[in-house]
Amino acid sequence: MSNNNQLELWNKLNEKNSVKEVQEYIKKVIEIRGFANQEIEKTMLLLLEEVGELAKSIRKNATDMSIDQSKVNHYDTIESEIADVFIVLNSVCNKLNIDLYKALKDKEEENIKRTWGKE
Repeated sequence: MSNNNQLELWNKLNEKNSVKEVQEYIKKVIEIRGFANQEIEKTMLLLLEEVGELAKSIRKNATDMSIDQSKVNHYDTIESEIADVFIVLNSVCNKLNIDLYKALKDKEEENIKRTWGKE
């Protein structure tokens, strides 16, 4: 499929989309891009790589830690890296037939019963 198909899908995205709709969008574009049959192990490696890139971007943009100045232009924005993590996480969910919204609701039902804080 072409970039026109991706653009058509992208144009339908808006702030009112549900998590389920966004997850379905990501499933469709992953299919268009040719990654739908990628093994889950490879998708997980990609997720870990994207989390690492997010960490590097945070280090560059939100801390006073030193960075390799010769590679400063290779680091993307925090927002861009968060989007990459979200896209690949959704892809993992799709490969495992996990409804991300349901997983979130179920986990938060557990979390609200917990007591949070220090000893």
